[in-house]
Amino acid sequence: MIGQLRGALVDKRPNQVIIDAGGVGYQVQIPLSTFAGLGALHAEITLLIHTHLREDQIALYGFLTAREKQLFEMLISASGVGPSLALKILSGMGLDDLVPAIRKGDVVRLKQIPGVGQKTAERIILELRDKLAAVEVIEAGKPGTRSQVESDVASALVNLGYEERSVEKTLEHVRGNAATTFDALLRAALQKLGGAAIEKGARAARGD
Repeated sequence: MIGQLRGALVDKRPNQVIIDAGGVGYQVQIPLSTFAGLGALHAEITLLIHTHLREDQIALYGFLTAREKQLFEMLISASGVGPSLALKILSGMGLDDLVPAIRKGDVVRLKQIPGVGQKTAERIILELRDKLAAVEVIEAGKPGTRSQVESDVASALVNLGYEERSVEKTLEHVRGNAATTFDALLRAALQKLGGAAIEKGARAARGD
């Protein structure tokens, strides 16, 4: 069972990528939110993987953040929602709009997503409303809340092993600068975290 892939980004399309990991090219299906956060071709990337086993094939679905993967797996647990439709749902609405829509039972909003009809929307609401209580969302208008890009960067940094408290403080420091894309903000945050680590090491060497 593949849970994560790290390798060179050989090819990328809005719905799939090919990752060269150890000389093997893995074709991975992705949502648009993950596509938007990908770097340049041939750059090294890491995707969280959901391995879907079928009688005739093994399909891989990849995500940049744990939140995307978590919601994908919740969606495919709903009756009548397969992996392909789950990707369409994630591509058709951002996580911070999708989760509240399901919680509030907003059938009309869900039906705006291509491929989601009345019955499917009702099943998703019925089966996932309570489960989504554990999924973090950004409250609109709340001071100091993260943007979608900031949330994705935060998840990526935590997956890299940084502590959540350090990540939160770092994002507060870099918030508002010129970095507005996933790659730019991630680089700025890594530079800040790297500088903090160097300073901490210097203090330890001095015995401070």
